[in-house]
Amino acid sequence: MDHCDILVVGGGPAGSSCAWRLRHSGLDVVVLDKQTFPRNKVCGGWITPAVLTELDIDPQEYGRGRVLQPITSFQTGAIGSAPIQTAYDKPVSYGIRRSEFDDYLLRRSGARLMLGTSLASLERHQDRWIANGSLEARMVVGAGGHFCPVARLTGARKPREKAVVAQETEFEMNSEQAARCLVRSETPELYFCSDMKGYGWCFRKGKFLNVGLGRLDQHKLSEHVTAFVQFLKSAGRVNFDLPSTMLGHAYLLFGTDTRNVASAGLLLIGDAAGLAYEQSGEGIRPAIESGLFAANTILGAQGKYTGERLNAYRKLLAERFGSSGKEWTSTCGRHLPDSWIASLGRTLLHNRWFTREVVLDRWFLHSHQPALNAHGLGMVSNVQTAAV
Repeated sequence: MDHCDILVVGGGPAGSSCAWRLRHSGLDVVVLDKQTFPRNKVCGGWITPAVLTELDIDPQEYGRGRVLQPITSFQTGAIGSAPIQTAYDKPVSYGIRRSEFDDYLLRRSGARLMLGTSLASLERHQDRWIANGSLEARMVVGAGGHFCPVARLTGARKPREKAVVAQETEFEMNSEQAARCLVRSETPELYFCSDMKGYGWCFRKGKFLNVGLGRLDQHKLSEHVTAFVQFLKSAGRVNFDLPSTMLGHAYLLFGTDTRNVASAGLLLIGDAAGLAYEQSGEGIRPAIESGLFAANTILGAQGKYTGERLNAYRKLLAERFGSSGKEWTSTCGRHLPDSWIASLGRTLLHNRWFTREVVLDRWFLHSHQPALNAHGLGMVSNVQTAAV
């Protein structure tokens, strides 16, 4: 029987951020993941400067030999209509490749790594967990995404969950494709579906191109994806057939799931906890912040991982992400007929102020939320007060 203090199941941004925060605590942390890293992780893949601040990442250091594409503008609109462009005077986000970003975060976490190993069983014995019958841990953090085995093995019921679904592809363009692609690297393109229940994107990261679409209703996803790709071709944005098959994935929006994110000896973080932003579906920053919150909650519990002490984590999530459900646009949208929402949405997407201030700055960039480190949010001292 192997032993550790904290077992983190999932080596993505949530799990590696949690392990990174814990690395100087003196705790023995193990990260287990069924994949080997670097892994092929298809993702739109952009991170805001706040993420770099929260993780103490030097952009110049990270950008050596890796994709770190500065984003200084966006092109937005509804599928089938003329888009508008919004420019900024500095980089407001950065494009990354998840295969590189996730591997970088995991390797620098300082945790013991058990890669290429699935979590097949998880049993509770008094105040300890036994994983796969061979690893004992005092605390388990579930960071395995929407289909996290920790959530599944501890009671999450999929039929009760309403997930957002998406299909996307990312591939390296050859010289001919790169010349025929009119999408500019510094300008991701976002196009909303006519019913405003999803959006597609086309994002160029140097020689790589990422194309995808996500929606709230999975039954019509394939036809919307097909229509979106045809739109990109007819609009002259991508003048060639996509060479890669679209891959699917799902995620939960904060406040819409029923998963128990905190209990005795157990926390769920990132997509396992259903923390994607409601309007954009973006999940990297919420995953990282939840990982930092979880680590600080663990440290604040001072070795007593009771449900009462770990409940501080639930409070931190509510304070940080709960306000997104109070957006006036979301509140109004829940009480208006779908036809009204679609008509209003198409009108607002032609308004430059709304596009910049609401769609981009608030929904996608979350520029109104400071980085955690900037105001001391999520630090150990704060969590200790909440936990004790």
